[in-house]
Amino acid sequence: MYGKSPMCVLLLLGFQLTVIWSTAAVEIYTPGTLDAVNGTDVRLKCTFSSFAPVGDALTVTWNFRPQDGGPEQFVFYYHVDPFKPMSGRFKDRVVWDGNPDRYDASIMLWKLQFDDNGTYTCQVKNPPDVDGVIGAIRLSVVHTVPFSEMYFLALAIGSSCALMVIIVIAVVLFQHFRKKRWAERAHKVMEIKLKEEEKLDQENKVSVFLEDTD
Repeated sequence: MYGKSPMCVLLLLGFQLTVIWSTAAVEIYTPGTLDAVNGTDVRLKCTFSSFAPVGDALTVTWNFRPQDGGPEQFVFYYHVDPFKPMSGRFKDRVVWDGNPDRYDASIMLWKLQFDDNGTYTCQVKNPPDVDGVIGAIRLSVVHTVPFSEMYFLALAIGSSCALMVIIVIAVVLFQHFRKKRWAERAHKVMEIKLKEEEKLDQENKVSVFLEDTD
């Protein structure tokens, strides 16, 4: 049986690297949909994973497509340093809030307006890992945020904490009034004992006086 020739080994290795290279891609994670109140600030979260180490070649591009249609608009660009838009609706309203070392490419959008409704896309390239699906967030700017499970959970936790505080206060007050009542009873018992002792002393004095007169 003969061993594999160096040429076959190189061809096999090249085929394996090609398969790995073709299947590897940047994976992007976004919340999908997001509700935010008009006039507030919102964090557009975008995280990613990559088979290649993160370095200075990393680029992040954010774009926006209005809900009512129209051309795609530039929102933000990052390459070593953040590059804010110099004009347009997002001028002075968007800042970098990511951390490439933690695979975070998020941004902050300030002072939301109703015409900010639409889809925000996050594209990350980390050469040689440059392929991958673009992440998208569908933002809805509303008057008030509808209740969600998180709100109900926060409400339940807050109610439980308030109930515990009320119970603790009730127990403390009960113990306080109980001790006060015991102290009052003890004081009354002492007064009764003192009166009885004074009465006995007076009776003893009277008996002694009568004996002396006799």
